[in-house]
Amino acid sequence: MDLLQQIVARAKSNKQRIVLPEATEERTLRAADRVLAEDIADIILIGNPDEIKKLAAEWGLNCVDKATIIDPENNPKSEEYAQLLAELRKKKGMTIEQARELMKNPLYLGCMIIKTEGADGQISGALSTTGDTLRPALQIIKCAPGITCVSGGLLLISKEKQYGEDGVLVVGDVAVTPMPDAQQLSQIAICTAQTAKSVAGFAEPRVAMLSFSTKGSAKHEVCDKVIEATRLAKEAAPDLKIDGELQADAALVPSVGAKKAPGSDIAGKANVLVFPNLEVGNIGYKLVQRLGDAIAIGPILQGIARPVNDLSRGCSVDDIYYMVAITACQAMDAKK
Repeated sequence: MDLLQQIVARAKSNKQRIVLPEATEERTLRAADRVLAEDIADIILIGNPDEIKKLAAEWGLNCVDKATIIDPENNPKSEEYAQLLAELRKKKGMTIEQARELMKNPLYLGCMIIKTEGADGQISGALSTTGDTLRPALQIIKCAPGITCVSGGLLLISKEKQYGEDGVLVVGDVAVTPMPDAQQLSQIAICTAQTAKSVAGFAEPRVAMLSFSTKGSAKHEVCDKVIEATRLAKEAAPDLKIDGELQADAALVPSVGAKKAPGSDIAGKANVLVFPNLEVGNIGYKLVQRLGDAIAIGPILQGIARPVNDLSRGCSVDDIYYMVAITACQAMDAKK
């Protein structure tokens, strides 16, 4: 069973309630139909019920009727949700009138359903920007305890089975925070390790904090940031197996790790890689994907108290289907 099949199986074993706020978008509705047909998650669709049913019939989707459909224009809980949103945002000057209007926005409505424990996670982005996806999540659901920055984790599946966990690596940040400081970088490390557990199923994440230096081989303030982030992560998560600063070869190749970082429990054995900034992370994973023929799955948003994930507007039905399963796995972990 490959990693994606394992993720689907874990999601199916403990069904979560996942909101799809872009319910009239064709790829989204087709993915929802497949998820419901395979009984992977309970789906909440946000949109006009008549339109959703009409499109499902037009596209030959037979399981959409198993979903819960919530009409943002005619929702009996709209006022309750608006009052709560106005209270949450009153320090930012939000009025009840503004809150009522936002409760007609499917992305805001979905996050409020999660906030009030009516759902466990949300996925959007087939039609919406990353900013539109993140904004309501951060305003309503907020960050997880102890976390102040959101980041993007990624599953990298390589044919080179000697690296990571049988060729699987979890990396971050590849999507959100351009220039993290040491505190933010430490949080990215902790969150990426959590993604490795909850989504990739790693029993023991082994985190390498990457740099162009290994254990003082070079001196620069950007290396100092990685060293400080490693210290902060150890302080915040004492049980986390983490080391840095390490070059990528020292992190992944046992012979190089033994030579450059003797005595390290992580060097040569890392299965989680944390990039020093977004520029390195985004470029790095795309080079591995294209030149190394690796499969990249994600980004998976990290650091939000309940999972809210972002899709590319060029996503496929398969992408949405698997992201439902990934979000379900994150939701299970968030409840622990």
